[in-house]
Amino acid sequence: MAKRCFDIVASALGLLLISPLLLVVAAAIWVTDGLPVLFRQRRVGWRGRTFCLYKFRTMRVAERTELGSFHAGDSSRVTRLGRLLRKTKVDELPQLWNVLRGDMSLVGPRPEVEKWTAVYPRRWEVVHQMRPGITDPASVEFRDEEELLATSPDPDAL
Repeated sequence: MAKRCFDIVASALGLLLISPLLLVVAAAIWVTDGLPVLFRQRRVGWRGRTFCLYKFRTMRVAERTELGSFHAGDSSRVTRLGRLLRKTKVDELPQLWNVLRGDMSLVGPRPEVEKWTAVYPRRWEVVHQMRPGITDPASVEFRDEEELLATSPDPDAL
């Protein structure tokens, strides 16, 4: 309960304090790459419930991405502004809204798309016993995940 209270206060305060930055980034995406400004994707979270995760859009729009369809390691659709947002992790800031709503926590295992949780259901059953987070030790260790996947001959097999 204390962690959830901390998440609520910290995410609300964070959203309030960085709202000017969020507006500038949203305007920059709109001007350089058009609409939509936010990327939405269905992810599996606490107790196996799905929710809509929000990020700033860093790639050209493609069909079916909201369902989790993507090509691991393929950065050909990443925009110039998107590269900067990803490198600085600013693209992740809209997830503070997910924290405020209760879909996520500030710290916890990263939520995954349904496609990948279905591959190892027993492992994910354990992970889903806690609220997913914006960051966790794996996010720090694999900060360059995109580059790692790009060098793999079959990123989906990893």
